Amino acid sequence: QGQLVESGGGFVQPGGSVKLSCEDIGGTFMLRYMEWYRQTPGKQREFIADIAPDGTLNYADFAKGRFTISRDNAKNTMYLQINDLQVDDTAVYYCTSGTTWGPGTQVTVSS
Repeated sequence: QGQLVESGGGFVQPGGSVKLSCEDIGGTFMLRYMEWYRQTPGKQREFIADIAPDGTLNYADFAKGRFTISRDNAKNTMYLQINDLQVDDTAVYYCTSGTTWGPGTQVTVSS
């Protein structure tokens, strides 16, 4: 089954950038359809983007333009680049293969 571990979160000023990573440990990453979600307190988990094993991409409307999803099958890792961060991007960011979820990484955007 494997496990997923996110990293790369932290405190970022508005307008800054962050690149999140999601490492698949022990799973068959190159065969997996992978997704990024985010969640803020009191709200449902929100879909951001997904990437198929062949690299086909799909974004939520709000994510088009500032968010970039990618994957490196040789490193068993998926990425999420977020540019021009805004306060409303503050959330816990999760990766998932559909059946497995990582513990999340916190991104806090504040001046």
